Amino acid sequence: MSGNPESAQLRRGTLASVALLVVFLAAWEWGPGCLGIPPYIVPPMSAVAKEAVRMWNVSGLAMHTGVTAAEVLIGFLLGSLLGAFFGYILGMSPTAEVALSPYILALQIAPKVAFAPLFVLWMGFTIYPKILVAILIVFFPVLINVLTAVRNVDPDLINLARAFKASRAQIFWKIEFPASLPPLFAGLRIGSTLAVVGVVVGELVGGNLGLGYLLAFGEGQANTPMVFVAILMLTLVGGVAYLLVILAERRVLHYMPKNALSGF
Repeated sequence: MSGNPESAQLRRGTLASVALLVVFLAAWEWGPGCLGIPPYIVPPMSAVAKEAVRMWNVSGLAMHTGVTAAEVLIGFLLGSLLGAFFGYILGMSPTAEVALSPYILALQIAPKVAFAPLFVLWMGFTIYPKILVAILIVFFPVLINVLTAVRNVDPDLINLARAFKASRAQIFWKIEFPASLPPLFAGLRIGSTLAVVGVVVGELVGGNLGLGYLLAFGEGQANTPMVFVAILMLTLVGGVAYLLVILAERRVLHYMPKNALSGF
């Protein structure tokens, strides 16, 4: 009796992923020494793990990780809400799109890193500059995905709804909003990882808390293991944010085929 092909494929993929992880960790631990790379360039995994324990006990690694995670969450939520709001507005109103698109495009073209020092000058060494940079970075991909989805809704469906005397609000909630959900979640996936980038940029420019601060501090101390620990924790924060979006997507879009809701 043959098993479920999807389950078998999932098991094979999981085993392959675990095997790759083991190979990567082994290469990280012994590879630099075999290649003659000094530990201050690429420290072995054991040195990074030892530094992580030290930072957890002495340097407040848990507290700094929590600060960065909170900034990422707030920046991601606000940036996503603003991006979705303006995406729906521009998608439903060609007049609004013509009026606002040049300014939104100019905001997107301007490098976000350049805004971080300005926000620090305005608001000091608080969490607000980091959150604002994250909002700016998350905003545009969500907006573009929602705008494109609303623009690509089948016009025949809208005309049919109008023929049945549907109001503008009914057309939005019954047709345009459901059709935009898959692209919206695709934008949220991108935004969940970009939010980490925005927060780190803000923390590197001006901050005394967060993983970005530890990253800059480790660089100033020439402590390569500390830099690696900060990078790994940032990766963990971004991974958790991405996973939460995936879980929300699968719950909201439960009616879609599973292969359409893959992790990538």
